[in-house]
Amino acid sequence: MRMRLRAWVLVGAGLLAAGAGPAYGADTSSADSAAGSVQYTVQDLGTLGGTRSKATAIDGNTVVGSSQTSGNAAEHAFAYDLRRHTMTDLGTLGDSSRATGVEGGYIVGESDLSAHGPTHGFAYNVRTRRLLDIGTLGGSTTNVTGLGGDTVVGTSSLSGDMVTHAFAYSLSTRTMTDLGSLAGPSGNSTAAAVSGAIVVGSSSLPNTPAATQHGFAYNLRTRTMTDLGTLGGSSSTANDISGSTVVGQSRTAGNGLTGYAYDLRTGIRTDLGSHFLTAQLISGSTVVGGDGLLSSSLDLMTHASAMIGSGRGVTEVKQITGNVMVGDNFAPNSFAFVTRVDNSDFTYLASLGGLNSSATQVNSRGVVAGSAALPPADPFTANGPFHAAVWVPHTVA
Repeated sequence: MRMRLRAWVLVGAGLLAAGAGPAYGADTSSADSAAGSVQYTVQDLGTLGGTRSKATAIDGNTVVGSSQTSGNAAEHAFAYDLRRHTMTDLGTLGDSSRATGVEGGYIVGESDLSAHGPTHGFAYNVRTRRLLDIGTLGGSTTNVTGLGGDTVVGTSSLSGDMVTHAFAYSLSTRTMTDLGSLAGPSGNSTAAAVSGAIVVGSSSLPNTPAATQHGFAYNLRTRTMTDLGTLGGSSSTANDISGSTVVGQSRTAGNGLTGYAYDLRTGIRTDLGSHFLTAQLISGSTVVGGDGLLSSSLDLMTHASAMIGSGRGVTEVKQITGNVMVGDNFAPNSFAFVTRVDNSDFTYLASLGGLNSSATQVNSRGVVAGSAALPPADPFTANGPFHAAVWVPHTVA
């Protein structure tokens, strides 16, 4: 029989029972606070009437994700207001839907047009409560991968569905821009992230095999695509951007794989080494990545690096915001965690009575969003259904 965990949080070196946390929407202690130790209280956000739900993003007091509806007949995108304790069904474009991002007054995601039909990206206006189909570049499908300010980015098929291009969609003008590819109209490209006027992603190249690609940066103001090149090898990807710094993966001259950082202002490319081979993320001057097993952080200004977590199992960082990172540790079960860049404090986040939990994003106040398991129905299983959850920080002296 597998042992089950109750709702505990790991703070420092000891286990503490999860206590009563501050009210939603109140001024909770930020995870960036330097004074005292931070404890987290897990909160169940519930469902839209079905059995399961999960949270995928958080901004301010809004958590978004997807949930099964009554009778588990369909999956719908939701928005949860942390101040009012209410979950809103965002509807669909036909069949099912999933929210993937939120910023300011907009929520973005994807919806299936029918049970066996194509997928389109959507934008939901929180003020007007209207769900907008953002369309395609002429093909049948769009996938949303990022949201920054007024801009939604993703990948869409072109007419005939044989070619896919990265796109940028303006929420203010409701127009979709085809970002093209480094190989011209017939090449393929994908968008990964957006920061300000810069979209980054990966593109095929002219007169090369289809699998060979380079990372790119597209300037929405000048409408120019820059090939970010490689570290001497044949291919690269661009996965994230913060300010003028892009991070991704590249082949080296010896055909090895490594992570890199590229400064768009200076054109300087930095080899991050094999510890940053996968899942590269960046916030400010801090890069996060993994080697397939463990994750590490690196400050591009000071060159200080640190391993993330205990060093046991597999550690995956899902998001970094300022000094705070969230993700999952598989050792061998999956446990959500939150950790700090500046002092390496590492905290496991409680479930809702089952064994496992998963964290996806953190807001500016240090509230973490994800999903957590309810108590199992019998003593022979580890988890009940997973529900969308948040972990609210509060500082103790």
